[in-house]
Amino acid sequence: MSAVLYRKYRPQNFAQMIGQNHIKITLQHELEKNEIAHAYLFCGPRGLGKTTSARLLAKALNCENRQPGESEPCNNCRSCNDIVAGHAVDVIEIDAASNTGVDNVRDNIIENSRFNPVNSKYKVFIIDEVHMLSISAFNALLKILEEPPAHVIFVLCTTEIHKLPITIISRCQRFDFKRVSSAELLKRLELIVEGENKKIEDEVLKRIVASSDGCVRDAESLLTKIFS
Repeated sequence: MSAVLYRKYRPQNFAQMIGQNHIKITLQHELEKNEIAHAYLFCGPRGLGKTTSARLLAKALNCENRQPGESEPCNNCRSCNDIVAGHAVDVIEIDAASNTGVDNVRDNIIENSRFNPVNSKYKVFIIDEVHMLSISAFNALLKILEEPPAHVIFVLCTTEIHKLPITIISRCQRFDFKRVSSAELLKRLELIVEGENKKIEDEVLKRIVASSDGCVRDAESLLTKIFS
């Protein structure tokens, strides 16, 4: 999916998540009750919205207008706008595939986590493809997961949960993302087609759904090719 369409149609709150009700409902209840874990583990096949969900969680945690008993971010405050634009200094996204070593974990996570958030309630670390970390990097990460600062939240995302040490998994609240049903994926594509004022035959959309095997990203990418 093109960058412009991705930004336009990616979920802006938990209610817009598709195919992951078991995750959405649990996160909403935790936010409503203010019972937040210090570390989350989002795992499952690629293209299902793990990183997007991590950003939604970060946005809800730091939303300036979210009231007690509420779970959704307002999408209007400074914090929400900064996270959407990718400018939030207190939300640190790390691609573990490019930062596999222990030095990067120490510099980017451990040292950074010692400082209080600049503008927000929480400093949120989103570590994508976390299974790519080296053993020494995992050991360094484990130390801070065992005794995390109160102002720090970790969200680890992975497509290969079997590569994570059990010591890391056991210190996180784990959420398993599932492939999206054909009906939900079809509705998603129909929403995008309607939003872009395009006309595509139903049979074509059904073929896209069948080819994507429950992967939202693949379905949206195929749809973008047809738009082109």
